[in-house]
Amino acid sequence: MGQVETVRGPIDTSTLGATLMHEHVFVLTADVQANLPDPFDEEASVEAAAAKLQALVDLGVRTIVDPTVIGLGRNVARVKRVNERVDLNIVVATGVYTYDVVPYYFRYRLPREGVPDPMAELFIHDITEGIVDTGVKAAFLKCAVDEPGLTPDVERVLRAVAMAHRVTGAPITVHTHPGTRRGLEVARVLAEEGADPGRVVLGHSGDTTDLGYLEELAGQGYLLGMDRFGIDLAITAEERAGTVIELCRHGLSKSLVLSHDAACVIDWMDEEGRSMFLPNWHYTHIHQDVIPVLKAGGVTDEQIEDMLVNNARRYFEAAA
Repeated sequence: MGQVETVRGPIDTSTLGATLMHEHVFVLTADVQANLPDPFDEEASVEAAAAKLQALVDLGVRTIVDPTVIGLGRNVARVKRVNERVDLNIVVATGVYTYDVVPYYFRYRLPREGVPDPMAELFIHDITEGIVDTGVKAAFLKCAVDEPGLTPDVERVLRAVAMAHRVTGAPITVHTHPGTRRGLEVARVLAEEGADPGRVVLGHSGDTTDLGYLEELAGQGYLLGMDRFGIDLAITAEERAGTVIELCRHGLSKSLVLSHDAACVIDWMDEEGRSMFLPNWHYTHIHQDVIPVLKAGGVTDEQIEDMLVNNARRYFEAAA
């Protein structure tokens, strides 16, 4: 047993309970929001987020893991206000989210002889000291390797994340693009950096039906994020659930974690567009709609317990 940092402070990993391993509270384009004619309504957004998270609590979910980092509008102080209104464990991350180039702040702040990457130093500070003046410590690291692949800047972020992982022991989540098998590139770099595969979630692995690719990564010890339920774009809802069913049939429930990659408040599309194009993209979809489909396909209660409870606990316990 160990402890994991949450927005409300450290808790025993044994109390994480049912955990959704990739959910966002807020995803906002901060500089756009600051320049819109209608200002961002902080209070209404906080209340709306709390109400959506309360619906999760009512279904028995105890924890969400929020990989919102620099590049996605991270504002931990705002998340902290939400958490004051709802009895839920929220675990937050540090890292940089980009598919191609780093933010300009880091462009010329480079590692040099005797000086580590300033990004890694920031990540380590967020984990060991806390995020700005919130009093909240990050509990894991997040970066992205999408379709463009390992551009020089993306590789720099991935290696900075790996450095912070080695120093702090904090686990890692990497947004990947299974259609281009980016998980294999991530695995190669992390192996070079000495990262522990058992402490790495390869996010969005559920965006493919390529069982050979998924089984290869699981065989190396990585956790696979089947974490976009409700985003029926890359593959259909039936294919997404079917992939989980097949992997469980192959005895891989201990390699899978479940989630939606949803957000309480996101400004990438308006509510009308979200309801029209992604009607099932919400926090309660797995419990209300997906689990019955998995069980009908032969997934056992014990396997669901692995994917929703046990694997998340082990992910954070290994770090401790």
